[in-house]
Amino acid sequence: MKPIKKLNESSVAIVGLGNSWQDFNIAKTHGVNFDEVWAINAVSSVIYHDRVFMMDPASRFLDGNDAGGQTESMKKVLLEHKGPIYTCEKDSRCPGLVEYPVKEVVEETECHYLNNTVAYAVAFAYWNKVRKVSLFGIDFTYKSNPAFAEAGRACVEFWLSKCMEANIQVDIAQNSSLLDANIPAEDKLYGYHRLEDPLVVGYDSHQNLKVKKVSELKVQKNIKQSGYLDRYDSHLKGPVEPNKY
Repeated sequence: MKPIKKLNESSVAIVGLGNSWQDFNIAKTHGVNFDEVWAINAVSSVIYHDRVFMMDPASRFLDGNDAGGQTESMKKVLLEHKGPIYTCEKDSRCPGLVEYPVKEVVEETECHYLNNTVAYAVAFAYWNKVRKVSLFGIDFTYKSNPAFAEAGRACVEFWLSKCMEANIQVDIAQNSSLLDANIPAEDKLYGYHRLEDPLVVGYDSHQNLKVKKVSELKVQKNIKQSGYLDRYDSHLKGPVEPNKY
């Protein structure tokens, strides 16, 4: 497979199953447009999309219940969807499956750090030289359950870093913990967040990153945390236990 010409310099949204996927719906209803929308796994059964990324073999959904709550919705998608659904191998029962170009992506990017489906989607965007990639529902950690974290966050952030180095704009849903998107500006720089006049990072009129004190911006410090894991210690007073189901 070769890179897809129409994806070059395009704007792509990648939508996963995390809580912040609702930000995608809000963005769309407020007129935000993308050249393509890529759905991760069972999100494809809910929203309009152009491509699906499902790196598990189809048999995981069709021949068992290993995928839990995603099983039934993915069965319908796999048996009826015309594709493309990027995955690790084809299955004669599924008309839309396309083998992910793993050989090309690994060899041309000189990187094989790919340990979850979202990372494969971001790597695909990087390989295709998109202009902008926006992530929704890619959360991994939750303040409501600090003892729980889904695997794969580091790998996704690694590929996002590669995108940024390649001058691909990266946007993250504001309620996602990915890249600390949900942490208030005055709390992002660790250590400086404890000062009376914290440092914040923002863009100037030329879209260059600048570091300033909160007092220079004439805004009040707001230490309320929106979203997930914060950098304050009040939530660590007692033992942290996951919810039991």
